[in-house]
Amino acid sequence: MRGIMFFVSLLCCLLMVTVSAAEVRNVDLLVSSCAACHGTNGHSVGGTPKLAGLSELHFIEQMKEFTSGERPSTVMFHHASGYTSDEIVLMAEFFSKQNN
Repeated sequence: MRGIMFFVSLLCCLLMVTVSAAEVRNVDLLVSSCAACHGTNGHSVGGTPKLAGLSELHFIEQMKEFTSGERPSTVMFHHASGYTSDEIVLMAEFFSKQNN
């Protein structure tokens, strides 16, 4: 019985590591699509807003406002609408951890 419980625990740990690694790869891909306008890792050098260092809540709220049409934009409505809420949370966490 102990052997089975150990095996199940080990399997659960391995699954959590796999999911975490998949999220890291996924968030890297997600934020790379922002780089064209907002700079690498959100460090904008042009006229677009800087995403690096934004609070997670602020980023999430802005994305919600884009998708709802509450915050008008020529491009961001289409970009924001293409993400799931889980993807937006991953991106918010990523950008909040970047040095501004």
